[in-house]
Amino acid sequence: MAEPGTLPTGFRELEVLAVGTVLLVEALSGLSLNGLTVFSFCKTPELRTPSHLLVLSLALADSGISLNALVAATSSLLRRWPYGSDGCQAHGFQGFATALASICGSAAIAWGRYHHYCTRSQLAWNTAISLVLFVWLSSAFWAALPLLGWGHYDYEPLGTCCTLDYSRGDRNFTSFLFTMAFFNFLMPLFITLTSYRLMEQKLRKSGRLQVPALIAKTVPTINAINYALGSETVCRGIWQCLSPQRSEQDRTK
Repeated sequence: MAEPGTLPTGFRELEVLAVGTVLLVEALSGLSLNGLTVFSFCKTPELRTPSHLLVLSLALADSGISLNALVAATSSLLRRWPYGSDGCQAHGFQGFATALASICGSAAIAWGRYHHYCTRSQLAWNTAISLVLFVWLSSAFWAALPLLGWGHYDYEPLGTCCTLDYSRGDRNFTSFLFTMAFFNFLMPLFITLTSYRLMEQKLRKSGRLQVPALIAKTVPTINAINYALGSETVCRGIWQCLSPQRSEQDRTK
C-alpha cells in the first residue's frame, strides 16, 4: 500500500478542507443524535425492552460510522493521513464493519416490528440478543475478510481515509464484492421490504391501528434512505466492477 502524499493530484487544498468540514459536521451530528438514543435506553426503564435493544444496536452501529467519519474529518483537516498503513487497515475495517451492522440492524428492526404487529406477541429477550449477536458477528466476519486477503482496504482517492479499494477489478475483489453484496445488501433489503409489506397488509385487513399502519407505509422510505447512505460503499464498488474501463482509468491516475 502506497503512503499518501500531502495533497492528491487533482484536488486543491480548499476542496480537501471542505470535505473535512462536511465530515466533521456529519460526525458530530451523528454522535450527538445516536448518543441521545443510547442515553435514553440506559436511563429510561420503559425503553429497556427486546425491541428497543435492536434500536440500541443500530444506534451503536451508526455511532461507529460517525466515529469513522470523525477520523476521516481529522485527517482531511490535516490534509494528510497520519496513522500509517496499519491505521488505514484498522480504519477500513471499523468503518466497513459498522456500515454492515447498520444495514443488517435495519433489517433486524424491520423483522422485529413485523413479529410484534403480525403475531401480536412481544419479542423475547433471547431472540433479540441472538439477533444483535448475529448482526455484529456477521458484520465483523465480512469486514475481516479483506484483512485476510479476500478484498483489500486502501486509501480513498483523497488520501485522507480508507475503505475497500474499488479500483481493483481482478477476480479476487469482484468475487468478494458480489458475494458480500448478496448476503449483506440484497438479503437484508429483501427482509426489510418484505417485513414492512406484510405488516402493512396485516394492519390494512384488520382496519385498526391507523398510526402503525401509517408507520408501516412510511418507514420503508426511511429505510431506503438509510440503505442509500449505509451501503454507498457497496453500490459504488459494484458500479466500479461493472465499469472495467472506468476502473482502469482510476488505476492509471
